[in-house]
Amino acid sequence: MDVMLQRLDSMDFASYRQGLVALLLDAVSHGASVGFLADLDERGAAEYFAQVHAAMTEGSLLLWVAHEQGRVLGSVQLSLCQKPNGLNRAEIQKLLVHSEARRRGIARLLMQALEQEAAAQKRGLLYLDTEAGSDAESLYRHLGYSSIGGLPDYACGPDGIYRGNAIYYKTLSRPSA
Repeated sequence: MDVMLQRLDSMDFASYRQGLVALLLDAVSHGASVGFLADLDERGAAEYFAQVHAAMTEGSLLLWVAHEQGRVLGSVQLSLCQKPNGLNRAEIQKLLVHSEARRRGIARLLMQALEQEAAAQKRGLLYLDTEAGSDAESLYRHLGYSSIGGLPDYACGPDGIYRGNAIYYKTLSRPSA
């Protein structure tokens, strides 16, 4: 596997913007419930990534990409809680792997890189939600995440049908007072 992982900073972002847009469009077109409906177009995806870039610039969001020969194959985001009483936690968001690159271990590599950086930033509690019954659930369990339940009809997929979610967390370290 010649996949390279990179945590982007706001300066690197422009080089990967189009690849990230293509990745998001691929994920949504293949049914990923990541906050968008089937009518997502390139303009909407680009607007979303402008918001991601702004959050990266302000320091509230970290973004990793997996790429191979210049093509973005996957990405994951870590939203850092900014509240003074929650500096020990962060939310994992939008773990995406291109439909043509799945089952190559890319999601696992992205999650491992994210966890290492979260630990380095003293973010000892990670949490996420995913679509209940999705393939992602087995990945998260395999990586040591614990399910704490979910909510029915939490969000609709790209097809407009509401589905339940599953909420997971992982403790990397206990916060010190």
